[in-house]
Amino acid sequence: MNGWILAATVELGGGGAAAVWGVTTGPLARRVVAQNLTTSVVCPALLLLSQGYGRPAYVDLALLLALLGPVGTLVFARLLSDELERGEAGAWGLTWAAAGLGAAVVVALCVAGGPGRAMVKLLVIGVLLIGGNLIASRALAGGIQGVRGG
Repeated sequence: MNGWILAATVELGGGGAAAVWGVTTGPLARRVVAQNLTTSVVCPALLLLSQGYGRPAYVDLALLLALLGPVGTLVFARLLSDELERGEAGAWGLTWAAAGLGAAVVVALCVAGGPGRAMVKLLVIGVLLIGGNLIASRALAGGIQGVRGG
């Protein structure tokens, strides 16, 4: 086991436990926020595991997850808008913590990998992950017109 795999294990352990707790307990608003957190936890873990195991295919999975995860959250926010209106779905502390974690992982992997096509792909993943997470969280909090009736 190297440091990359250890970092992915710690991240999945802590973030995964928080996401599972949020999905299995509490009101609907907390469950949808936890679903959004799952994307923000698993995507950086896939990037760390890719570096740790030397498997570039995991980066492609992270790219797909960074693209589709926030879209899934927006679909949930739209379909469950009436139920979400009754609860407070804001979790800006978690959102910024997940964005910071994603940025830290992407920067660390860019430094480790050096310049090249892989770095460009990592930066695209970082932008999609952080931007998508912020947009989806804003939609869950009622800040986007037409998504939650705001």
